[in-house]
Amino acid sequence: MKRKLVQRVLLVLLCGVVFAGCSSASDKGTEKRSSLKIMYVDEEAYFFSQYGDLFSMQYPNVDIEVISTSSIYTEDDQDYNKALADFIEKEQPDVVMLSMDNYEKFAAEGKLLDLNPLIERDKYDIGSIYPALVEMLKQKGDGKLYGLAPSFYGSALFYNADLFAKYGIKVPHDGMTWQDIVDTARRFPTAGDEKTRVYGYGNGNGMSLEDLASAIAGTQGLKVINTDTMKITLNTDSWKQVYKLAKDAVDSGTIYSPEDGGFQGGTLEDLYRSQAFLMGRSAMTVGRSYLLSSIKDAKNTLKDYKAFQVGIVAGPVDPAEPDKSRDITFNELFAIRVNSPNIDAAWEFLKFVNGEKFAKVRSKSLTNGLLSLSSRMEYSKEYDGVNLDVFYKLKPSLDGASSLDNDKIPRDFYAQYQPIVDRELKLVEEKKKSIEEALQTIEQEGQVVLDKAVKEEAAKKSGE
Repeated sequence: MKRKLVQRVLLVLLCGVVFAGCSSASDKGTEKRSSLKIMYVDEEAYFFSQYGDLFSMQYPNVDIEVISTSSIYTEDDQDYNKALADFIEKEQPDVVMLSMDNYEKFAAEGKLLDLNPLIERDKYDIGSIYPALVEMLKQKGDGKLYGLAPSFYGSALFYNADLFAKYGIKVPHDGMTWQDIVDTARRFPTAGDEKTRVYGYGNGNGMSLEDLASAIAGTQGLKVINTDTMKITLNTDSWKQVYKLAKDAVDSGTIYSPEDGGFQGGTLEDLYRSQAFLMGRSAMTVGRSYLLSSIKDAKNTLKDYKAFQVGIVAGPVDPAEPDKSRDITFNELFAIRVNSPNIDAAWEFLKFVNGEKFAKVRSKSLTNGLLSLSSRMEYSKEYDGVNLDVFYKLKPSLDGASSLDNDKIPRDFYAQYQPIVDRELKLVEEKKKSIEEALQTIEQEGQVVLDKAVKEEAAKKSGE
């Protein structure tokens, strides 16, 4: 707590230096005192440490009231989309913080303000914002821009350069497919004890057959359910190829997949030691930017930690779209409620937290680690000596599952579907069934479960 307070004070002081000479009184819409209700996911103190303190220094005439959404996540069995919509209707915030799913849904329902006229009016520069993000937001907004995100998450292929050098294997390159990754991983030795040996690929606590197949399918944009027809589409050539690649990789012993399932609880040190890549025992892994923060923290936490040279390349990619990624997501997306009475103040807030000055301050502030990447590309250059440009190389693939499509799938479906998947894949691993046979059974039995769930949900809605 004390450390967070010190960081907050230093951040404000840094902000004062960066913003020196800037007069908030000259900013349009803030000469008079105004109020602003901002919806945020966490408590008020966290909001101000992240955004509010800096904004208030620049705009002291704007009084901010934080409306926390934590109250809507107290019940397990509820429709969170409806709960969020009801919350916004009741609280009437000026600025809303949304996930990409909520953004798309609310934009389609006409609940968000189109930002384009404001951008044009103020000649607000969005040119240095990662183009992929703007493109995604416009696509999800049916061609219009309804929100902006100060930061985002993106995945890349991390590799241990020291292991590649040790075994004389060519290091990964941008645009690796999962086939490339598996082929490269299989060049590493598989001999040795599970707890001490080297793995060609290791992700977190380990990957099961289903985990790896899901990762490959996600990169290729494959869907279990066609939401237009509400049919399970698992027994296809594409899915069979995905599972065959995953099974061959797991069977080869090159994938880190501990028998005990990996970390089972314990100290932070225990957690770090359970991560094969983190401990220098895995040649490659796919991860987000904050993996670098974990590596740095492990280095500072474990007395016997052996540091290694980290490399990062863009990928993995779908071979059909080698310059694109389906794994670009937003951290915190801000939009303006369409009927807000404080549009000017709300727009000043969006401009500020998505602007270059704010990005510059955040890039220099004391933080516990690299949790996300700045949307302003020039302010996420490196972390702990590792270049971050790789996270900005790929374009977004916009053919992924829409949140509006996912809303069609009953919430009770997956709880009944997953046991079928677990049972069939276990039979595959035990060599009692082929991949083709298992996928056919999963599709057939899963369709029965899906049809039933759709019917029950329709009956529930009609009775409400």
